Amino acid sequence: MAQNQLKKLLGVGFGVAVTIGGTIGTGILRKPGPIAQDIGNPTLIIAVWLIVGLYALVGSLSVMELGTMLPKAGGWYVYSRRAFGNYAGFIIGISSWLGSVSAMAFGAAVMSEYIGLLAPSLIDSQKIIAIGILLAFVGFHWIGVRLASRAQEVMSVLKAVGLLAFVIVCFTASPEKSALVSTSNIRPLAEGGLWVGILAALQSVFYTYDGWHTAAYFTEEDVDPSRNLPRSMISGVSLIIGIYILVNLALLYVLPLQTLAGSALPAADAVQLLFGPRGAQIVTFLLMISIMGIINAQIMFNPRVIFAMGRDGLFFRFVTEVNNGGTPAYATLLTALASIGMILTNTYSKLSDIATFFFVLCYAASFAALIRLRKAEPDLPRPVRAWGYPFTTWTLLIASLAFLAGVIIGDFSSSLYAVGFIAVSYPVYLLIRK
Repeated sequence: MAQNQLKKLLGVGFGVAVTIGGTIGTGILRKPGPIAQDIGNPTLIIAVWLIVGLYALVGSLSVMELGTMLPKAGGWYVYSRRAFGNYAGFIIGISSWLGSVSAMAFGAAVMSEYIGLLAPSLIDSQKIIAIGILLAFVGFHWIGVRLASRAQEVMSVLKAVGLLAFVIVCFTASPEKSALVSTSNIRPLAEGGLWVGILAALQSVFYTYDGWHTAAYFTEEDVDPSRNLPRSMISGVSLIIGIYILVNLALLYVLPLQTLAGSALPAADAVQLLFGPRGAQIVTFLLMISIMGIINAQIMFNPRVIFAMGRDGLFFRFVTEVNNGGTPAYATLLTALASIGMILTNTYSKLSDIATFFFVLCYAASFAALIRLRKAEPDLPRPVRAWGYPFTTWTLLIASLAFLAGVIIGDFSSSLYAVGFIAVSYPVYLLIRK
């Protein structure tokens, strides 16, 4: 029987798992190469990963106040709508949803590529495989939230253990003398200038850290959000920072900087150097687990954005139906179909380029919402208060706005798409309201 009420089934274990699963994807195994190319200095590389990690950790302290004050599904959308009204909520909600839809399409496409590497006969069927992956996840989630949450916990543990095992191996194994890593197409490090390189690296690292807020999307389904959300976010984000720093240190330890900078998949190159060509299959398997974990998290949290919008009359009403397993079924199906549409039209790659703009826009809106609600609704119950407010929240807001400006300057053509979306959003908003 259909309903429009989510079920309280989730706890702190799921919160930590979905934070890790919704954040750690392919980025940590793919981005260190381009970041090394952009910066060209090991100390600065680690510094950039630490700076964005601290941003996420301090940001989580602000989001904890919002999430426990407004324990509703929808994350950024809920906070922006409460603070700034329906139209602002609509922009942030759709921006958040589209950004994650494109990321989900990108994840399914990348996973199909890796399946093609393991089974070359399937290379010509990559689009069909990517679509099949998304539909399989829809079927799995249709069963119910309890099963999906347990799967998230298992995949997040496997992912974390796999990455830590990779780190240990890098620091303890001896390289095979016969294993060679290609250093072809070597370009000068930081050839575009150090500050330009740092900005590009920050954009990559922001994208890799996105997901640190994921637990906040599930406060409506948490049995005790005031207690569990702070524990989930602090534990999850701290583990992510530790894993990211250790993986980067391991890569810098095994691979010469010039080799790391020229690598499209440095983790595979590191394992190949240690164990020979067959070792790359280990990393391919780890990548597939990471992708499965992040798609599972995305297909859980992203439908809840349009579910919340539909419940408030800012999206189609049919997405508010919840099945007996507690899954917003039609919202989940529509989210997957949107990703499939991007795969079929090959638009997910372009949207992924501007996803960082959408993500940081959502961060900025939420920090601004916290400041606004402290003044406009001081009597709202706040089981958890943001640490260091107002200094920390204002610092995060300014940093987010500065980064947005940097993204626009650094990638103006891609940012035009995002700005154009915001420009045409009002007539779309009026149409949906009708």
